[in-house]
Amino acid sequence: MTNIPILSSVRDLISAYDVVLCDVWGVIHNGQAHYAAACDALMRFRAGGGRVVLVTNAPRPNPPVRLQLDALAVPREAFDDIVTSGDVTLAFIAAHGNAPVHHIGPERDLTLFDILKNQTGHAPPRVSLQEASYVVGTGLYEEEQTPDDYHETLALMRARDLEFISANPDLIVHVGEKMLYCSGAIAERYENLGGKVIQAGKPYAPIYDRALNIAQSLLGRSVGKDRVLAIGDAIRTDVKGACDFGVDALFITSGIHRDELHPTTALDEAAFHQLAASVEHQPKAAMTALRW
Repeated sequence: MTNIPILSSVRDLISAYDVVLCDVWGVIHNGQAHYAAACDALMRFRAGGGRVVLVTNAPRPNPPVRLQLDALAVPREAFDDIVTSGDVTLAFIAAHGNAPVHHIGPERDLTLFDILKNQTGHAPPRVSLQEASYVVGTGLYEEEQTPDDYHETLALMRARDLEFISANPDLIVHVGEKMLYCSGAIAERYENLGGKVIQAGKPYAPIYDRALNIAQSLLGRSVGKDRVLAIGDAIRTDVKGACDFGVDALFITSGIHRDELHPTTALDEAAFHQLAASVEHQPKAAMTALRW
């Protein structure tokens, strides 16, 4: 049994911080609708002088993510800025110059290259796997696919010793009641084959560095990590990433882990403590859903 408190209100906890780095999918929306109580909590925190930077493993740069949040009616007053793993991926691609790249992912994610071209004036040529110098993965080509469908692709990548930049380290995501695989699941398979993988988003440091720098710029001063709270619904990415970065984490139990922690509407506290005890990185507290 762990001693992690399970809160019914975030008010008292969040008042000890100046900055919140908040996950998006699973915390403030489920891909189909926003969570009004979560958005209200972030708005109240900002009204008290705090700053909120949304930190998401979305493989697209932040402009299309902003549009998605607008479509889901997430109030702009709930956050100050957004950092995506797609933003970090742009920097990784830019570092490869004009080397030809192969893209694995749905067509909608090609905005990644369009935005890079708008920002820098050029984008690398997208070529076949046989011609590529490296690979960028933003997801699976089709929602119905699983990592098993990529066995031959990964084998060819490994035979050519290609570097794989994963724009989304998440393994899965829930869209409403549906579970979909993410780029992280492909990256995990490639790593198991001995392939070189570079991860752009959580739980890795570059995305947190970028988000904290933005928050400090918004506040006009430096912020100690003891004054930063990360909020997220994934033990593997959100909680681990926060702990590795040196900030406190609030774990939302009804997101990506809902099948194991919420067999019914209520939280299975025994299952929660069992999950927490199985990992080294521990959240400061937990909530079933973010609310003031």
